[in-house]
Amino acid sequence: MDQSLWKWTNNIVETEADLERYVREALTAQMLGTAVPFVTIERESGTIVGSTRFMNIDTDHKKAEIGSTWINPKWQRTAINSEAKLLMMTHAFEVWGCVRVELKTDSNNEKSKNAMRRIGCSEEGTLRNHMITEAGRHRHSVYFSVIESEWESAKAILASKIRD
Repeated sequence: MDQSLWKWTNNIVETEADLERYVREALTAQMLGTAVPFVTIERESGTIVGSTRFMNIDTDHKKAEIGSTWINPKWQRTAINSEAKLLMMTHAFEVWGCVRVELKTDSNNEKSKNAMRRIGCSEEGTLRNHMITEAGRHRHSVYFSVIESEWESAKAILASKIRD
């Protein structure tokens, strides 16, 4: 298991038991209706390469967060994550009628921040000491979003990344 995947997350995932706990927690959130987790699979080989989920779904305010995303480093900066984001944002905006989709990352996670910028997300700001990780570290979270009026532009950016 590649430990670099978990460096900037809130979770400690060092063993198979830790990963099993992580998956159980995602499925519990799904049962409670607070998240919709997905497994990311590379089509050609059928290999599980990551995971992502809808979370913090707020139907009253027509918004949802896409988060808890991780992709095996071998598949990072490929079309796989762009395709997942395109599918999820299309569902959020065009099926659920969201006016906002938000994403956040650890302020230290330059790869993730750059990835969000590349797919057309707008950086909104940093919430300081936003979370305390399982390791006890105080995490500053940088928020990004795509709002309804930006969706068509972000959709075109994501679609172009899948074609590349």
